[in-house]
Amino acid sequence: MIASFHFQGIHLKSGLAEPPGHDEFLRPVWIDLINPDPMEIQRMDTDFALDLPTQEEMQEIEVSSRLYEEDGAYYMTMIYVANALDSVPETIQITFVLKDDLLLSMRHREIRILSHFINKASTKGLGGSKSAPALLIYILEHIVDWCADVLEKNHAEIEGMNRKIFNEEMHKKDHHDSLKQIAATGDLNSKIRESLASLDRLTIFLGNALETMKAPKDVEGRLRTLSADIRSLLDHAAFVSSKIVFLLDATLGLVNIEQNAIIKIFSVAAVIFLPPTLVASIYGMNFLHMPELQWVAGYPFALGLMLISAALPYLYFKHKGWL
Repeated sequence: MIASFHFQGIHLKSGLAEPPGHDEFLRPVWIDLINPDPMEIQRMDTDFALDLPTQEEMQEIEVSSRLYEEDGAYYMTMIYVANALDSVPETIQITFVLKDDLLLSMRHREIRILSHFINKASTKGLGGSKSAPALLIYILEHIVDWCADVLEKNHAEIEGMNRKIFNEEMHKKDHHDSLKQIAATGDLNSKIRESLASLDRLTIFLGNALETMKAPKDVEGRLRTLSADIRSLLDHAAFVSSKIVFLLDATLGLVNIEQNAIIKIFSVAAVIFLPPTLVASIYGMNFLHMPELQWVAGYPFALGLMLISAALPYLYFKHKGWL
């Protein structure tokens, strides 16, 4: 699907801009390709002298394959985390192309954040410059704001887990649930960091492109602010990542402590019952001459000896603080 947008005052409107009484075609400021088919990609390549990357090329990890200039057009591919607040977040690629005063974006699935931006820009409008580079920075700012919201929510969940994990009334089932929750928050945090890292590289490349394109000073200023925001979020994501590692180590440590306590109980039980077993073994031997066999108090004596031999190790362990 191909969607086109143009500025009408401070508002972003869909469709092609046509001045009253004229039939001439005016290029839109933004063309958005959503899951385009080969014919639509070929049409964009032909109409605007571009060479849009394939879906496989968008997924390549080399920086030179994601950020490059070709025939006066600047190609920039970033990683975005879709369904970030759902159960299964996934990373997808968005390609932006800047050429002259045209912004073209392409992705192979619908993204709610861009739909939200379009709705906001069409109703509330955008301040500042009304150019393709400025529009791209507006979009990136919106994405970065969303990443910040996801990081804040993830951090709040980690703080809640921190209180839960160190709660004295926590049960073994809670440890299992906590490990699953830690794994989910860690996965989301790593995906957000990957997205922010791709944005950081993109803004550096875009800054060099804006110098070549001689963009207005206010556009370059917004880009510098955006870059600073991205780096601060990267630092925060690294901090969150370290807290996740700490909580994972703490949870596994608590699980090991509980397992060691269980093993200790079995070990102590074995030591306590070892002396009575020895006494019972002695009196279970089939010898003809055993002094206690003819003794009336022999049986109670053997039972008492077993109890004493079991109590002495227990009291000794208790005195040493091993129990």
